[in-house]
Amino acid sequence: MRRDLTSSVIAIGVLTLLLGLAYPLVVTGISQVAFPGNSKGQKIEVGGRLAGSKLIGQDFGGNPRYFQSRPSTATKYNAAASAFTNLGPNSRDARDTFAASLARYLKLERPYTPGLTAKQVPVDAVTSSASGVDPDISQANAAIQAHRVARVRGLPLATVRKLIERNTDGRFIGLLGEPGVNVLQLNLALDRL
Repeated sequence: MRRDLTSSVIAIGVLTLLLGLAYPLVVTGISQVAFPGNSKGQKIEVGGRLAGSKLIGQDFGGNPRYFQSRPSTATKYNAAASAFTNLGPNSRDARDTFAASLARYLKLERPYTPGLTAKQVPVDAVTSSASGVDPDISQANAAIQAHRVARVRGLPLATVRKLIERNTDGRFIGLLGEPGVNVLQLNLALDRL
């Protein structure tokens, strides 16, 4: 019995060192060499200053000059606190949250898109993603917001639409998921104009 116990303790120690320390360090080292941008969070710097990450949504505070990210369940889009609400389809809290998000969206967009109805608002404009910090919005959401951004910035709508197109990621390997518009990259492109 003592031999079994000793063997077990040694096995736990060796496996902990191998799989808990050596393996993560090797994988991290390889990823930093092979994929330097991804392994460091795809940080975006502007003028030597950190503007954000391509992978994490940001709050643009309802500023009409900028495209707005989808709603977040995380406080101030804090990736460390990312989580889905886990509210079911019959939840009163979910219904109230979505209704408030819809009201905010319509209030912001209707002056620039007259006749916009609740049925025309894309789902991603009123619901959070699973992580609560999704950096992308749908093309339909961006198309509605383009009218506001173009008018507030005094830009031709066609110019804003071209920027949306340039900042739209396609489907993964051409098959999976839906195209998404990266809000931070799009807003930075607008600021560069």
